[in-house]
Amino acid sequence: MAEDKKQENNVSNEKAATAVAQSVYGSKNKGQRSTGGRPFKRDSRSRDQKRDEFEQKVLEISRVTRVMAGGKRMNFRACVAIGDRKHGVAVALGKGSDVSIAINKAVNKAKKNIIKVPVVNDTIPHAIRYKLGAAIIVFKPANQGKGVMAGGAVRAILELAGIKNVSAKILGTNNKVNNARCTIAALTNLQEIPKKSKVEKSANLKEADDNAKADKPKDENK
Repeated sequence: MAEDKKQENNVSNEKAATAVAQSVYGSKNKGQRSTGGRPFKRDSRSRDQKRDEFEQKVLEISRVTRVMAGGKRMNFRACVAIGDRKHGVAVALGKGSDVSIAINKAVNKAKKNIIKVPVVNDTIPHAIRYKLGAAIIVFKPANQGKGVMAGGAVRAILELAGIKNVSAKILGTNNKVNNARCTIAALTNLQEIPKKSKVEKSANLKEADDNAKADKPKDENK
């Protein structure tokens, strides 16, 4: 009799514990929604937002000091390039007491100064030579499959802009910040080549035929 009473007490205690747990945590399983029997799925908005954000590359990080009344104050300077690989790119500088603070400042500043680069068949529309201060950079279009033939900060910026085939040459200084600024200035000066209409093409063909007929020598026998 005593054993039966103990079993009954244990069963009643288990029922009470399950009732308390259901009232606190709910009666549904952990992997189900509270309104239905389907398994719970995490919201994928945060992942999509991360994918839509700009990619960033740190071009240079340096320590800078500022002379104050009590001594020198040391900060960090970060040069960051961002791009969406869809012809949008920007470069900016940021300063802060920590490296992460400097990078965040540079990224926020770069998002406000994004430029759109004209791209034709995964390359630039025409060749360009640009000089900014001591930096001199030459860009030339390349055929399909050549890739990005460049180095240093120029290569990182071109890849972030989504240009797949291009050749570049740095002729001036080796300062990464100056080369990055010169690259952005050169990309902003690129102009799309306007497509000729059918009327212009036919007019050009007629002019070419007339010039060929005029230059053709006449037979003296006739």
